[in-house]
Amino acid sequence: MLLVPNRHVTSMNDLEEDHHDTVGYLMRMVRVVARGQGIADSGYRVVVNMGPDAMMTVPHLHVHILGGRKLGWPPG
Repeated sequence: MLLVPNRHVTSMNDLEEDHHDTVGYLMRMVRVVARGQGIADSGYRVVVNMGPDAMMTVPHLHVHILGGRKLGWPPG
């Protein structure tokens, strides 16, 4: 799943003090989405890609919620 805040922030590198509420709400919503998808108890991964080497292709802060299957480690 992909979680995208309404307030535009280009990337983690652009976060300022006044983004505190936006980022806090985004992280709390991860839990809500995970519960709604039935993956909260079995586990999930939250990913934020930053920059071209991490394959960030959308210039808007967002989080990927990965779950519903056994995830490998290390990632990437």
